[in-house]
Amino acid sequence: MADFDIHSTAGRLEALRRMLTIRAFDEEAGDRFADGEIPGFVHLYIGEEAVGVGTCAALDPDDYIASTHRGHGHCIAKGLDPKYMMAELYGKAEGYCNGKGGSMHIADVDAGMLGANGIVGAGPPMATGAALSIDYQDRDQVAVGFLGDGAVAQGQVHEAINLASTWDLPAVFVVENNQYGEGTPVEKQHNVDNLSDTAQAYDIPGLTVDGMDITAVEEGVAEARERATAGEGPTLVEAETYRYRGHYEGDEEPYRDDAEIQRWKDRDPIDSFKERLIDRGELTEEEFDDLQAEVEAEIEAAVEYAQEADRPTPDEAYDDMFAEMPPEIERFATAARARPDGGERISDSRSSSAQSSDGGERSSSAHGSDDGRQGGDRR
Repeated sequence: MADFDIHSTAGRLEALRRMLTIRAFDEEAGDRFADGEIPGFVHLYIGEEAVGVGTCAALDPDDYIASTHRGHGHCIAKGLDPKYMMAELYGKAEGYCNGKGGSMHIADVDAGMLGANGIVGAGPPMATGAALSIDYQDRDQVAVGFLGDGAVAQGQVHEAINLASTWDLPAVFVVENNQYGEGTPVEKQHNVDNLSDTAQAYDIPGLTVDGMDITAVEEGVAEARERATAGEGPTLVEAETYRYRGHYEGDEEPYRDDAEIQRWKDRDPIDSFKERLIDRGELTEEEFDDLQAEVEAEIEAAVEYAQEADRPTPDEAYDDMFAEMPPEIERFATAARARPDGGERISDSRSSSAQSSDGGERSSSAHGSDDGRQGGDRR
């Protein structure tokens, strides 16, 4: 069972909180990216909240997930702290990856979050590897690999599912069919009615669930998890959902219109779950407003934390990059740490220089020719 039980009132309220947190986090991330505060790219999960939270509701706390480039929602669904996530987006040392990963590479292995990544279709191979480790050590866990509809056609995805199926590994593959691979509609990408039909090629079960309904997702993944832990191999779960924002922030979205977006928003996963809880007598409108205010305050505090946190120093550039650092990198890193500026190179820091015969300045520094070049520094 997850760290919240969606079959209890308290667990359903926690599921609602996590969906609200995902939306508030990504709305804020989009705004801060537009303001130029967040470097790189951000791919927002708004509209898909029920898939991430519904999936993680079906998992045990020590189960693994491997994410995609659109991974903020998976992180929050697995229980990661928005404060350290936001610091990671801002490139700060307090982030989950010390500010070196950014939006597309958040990971917390201790929490079972093996990492988001910028490679389309890289989640299933990671999940298959984790599932092989689980099977080899005879542990009672599963590994979930998230992937998008566009990734279903990736070769590495086929290799990963084929291997997991052949060896009956405890893996679950969750396809987030948000209807577009970047700007290409799903029906123009694949020659099947449902993406879960591709499971037939591996002789494993495939099922399609309503990805706008958190309970439908949880039930589908729970069934898949039970099968995996029983030694019966993986399942392919397709969750039909929709992203409200573009493929990336800045996407002009010429491939769809407002009417289509509104049709999906009319089935909003948060609104529909909220109404269900109100109908069951487990929530009031006032309590929902209080919960939303609490979440918004948490995200506002996360932004302030990220803004005020320090950036990693240049001499930390090679930390956490290698399980065993290669000698040539170790020598380079040691030399960088020994410099009083912590690795920053400025023209005045050169050990000596000489004038070339044509009057140009030639550095004789042991670090080579680096005139005027500056490394990263705290800003």
